[in-house]
Amino acid sequence: MMQAAALFGSGLVAGLVAGTASCTAVQGGLLVGLTGERDRVVLGWFLTGRLLSYTAAGALLGLAGSAVKPPPQARAVLLVAAGLMVIAFAVRLYRRPGCQPPRRAFGGLGPPLLGAATILVPCGVTIGMELVAITSGSALSGAAVMAGFVLGTAPALALLGWLLRRVTRTRLARAAAVLAVAAGLWTVGTGVNLGGWLPATATTTGTRSPVVTIWALRDGYRPAAVEAPAGVPVEVVFKLVDRGCTETVAFAGRDLALPATVRLPPQPPGTLRYACGMGMFTGIIKFS
Repeated sequence: MMQAAALFGSGLVAGLVAGTASCTAVQGGLLVGLTGERDRVVLGWFLTGRLLSYTAAGALLGLAGSAVKPPPQARAVLLVAAGLMVIAFAVRLYRRPGCQPPRRAFGGLGPPLLGAATILVPCGVTIGMELVAITSGSALSGAAVMAGFVLGTAPALALLGWLLRRVTRTRLARAAAVLAVAAGLWTVGTGVNLGGWLPATATTTGTRSPVVTIWALRDGYRPAAVEAPAGVPVEVVFKLVDRGCTETVAFAGRDLALPATVRLPPQPPGTLRYACGMGMFTGIIKFS
């Protein structure tokens, strides 16, 4: 119980301090689909669905570990899908500003289900909390840290939802729709980036040492592109400088909480691409 209480407090603080901006940026666009609803409890149901899904996921992660956590490639696909859904909502809002969407678009379970679905498009800080849940080794502790995190981020999402509801009933509705399209495109871009589906082109630095040191800063990784020798084991050392998206990295098909050291077996000539948990910042290791 003491461990669960401590992790709940840690998750709450992480949500308030670090998760507010990142979760709002990644998941806030989904609220566009609810902005036309006139029922004032819709936003509450959205946040309730989000709380229940995160708590359940935390319990599963604490109980079963990383086996139930989707890999970076799967999350990349989900980010692209979420971005496209946000764009679809925004286009509908632009064409029918201030109009209530058909009830069949969501139904009675739509808002809580949409809130629950946000677990599939986590921000970088969320992934960090999921890793904490995995290492807790307890269903109760895993649920506690995720529940605390959701409650910490809830005020920002509630405020965003309230603002969107007010804006969509004014002449600013079309402007809000344009901003939502931009948010959707940004989400699609982060998914494409996280999936490694963009060409890896960058000027590399370094001396092709078998030990590569990469610094995780708030605005990216340094060096962003580095050379390493092919055909020999390589040790990649990630050192954490700033807290933020870059503190969790999707590297070689798995998530890492930084600081961390990865020992790679001999690699063929080519390029290994990695990204932060949100797909915002990337880095390249060129083996030659």
